[in-house]
Amino acid sequence: MAGHPASGIQDQVSGLQILLGLEYDYIPGHTNSLAALRKEFPFDYIIGSVHLVCNDHTGLVWFIDGPKVSSYDNGLRDVFGGDVRKAVTAYWRQLHQMIYSEKPDIIGHLDKIKMHNHDRYFHQDEPWFVSLVDGTLELIRQQGSVVEVNTRGIYKKRSDTLFPGPEILKKILAMKIPVTLTSDAHKPNELSLYFPEATEILKEIGFKSTAFLSSAGWKEAAF
Repeated sequence: MAGHPASGIQDQVSGLQILLGLEYDYIPGHTNSLAALRKEFPFDYIIGSVHLVCNDHTGLVWFIDGPKVSSYDNGLRDVFGGDVRKAVTAYWRQLHQMIYSEKPDIIGHLDKIKMHNHDRYFHQDEPWFVSLVDGTLELIRQQGSVVEVNTRGIYKKRSDTLFPGPEILKKILAMKIPVTLTSDAHKPNELSLYFPEATEILKEIGFKSTAFLSSAGWKEAAF
């Protein structure tokens, strides 16, 4: 995960520590449990994410990620019959299942469901959507997970805001849920993209620090 000091391997020259981590794609009925993965591999941290949304009645999945808007649109139509409220609710409920049953250390790109929407199918200020967000944040608070502040959507020009967006970040701050800044890098040159801008956004919202993982556990680093 980009931008984090690590506890696993220590570079004797620079002092840089490197963590062993995994982004876990939670697909009910298809992915192994995190408990099994932790038992088999010595992960320092695991990010839990949802990229494929299951329709519990048909077993089909809706791919909400990737570069193609058409995949999002076609999946919404083919998997959920174009019923966006049903589809988006399934996304948030799948996140709930993951948070409650698997207890990942970090929750990845929390509102990823918005990426290819662009206010076409739903608006994030609609009461039903806000209620789903609020319920998710309360579950995260209870479980003690860290929320990832993810810059990839912006630097890949697929989102106008961070994952999660400013309104959700304000609620996270009010609920005292820790956040950690990442670039979700897929290439070395993406490791710290949009970090300065994201830091300024967090400071404007009111955050004083971000969480990082050290050999002594999670710590807060002031801006």
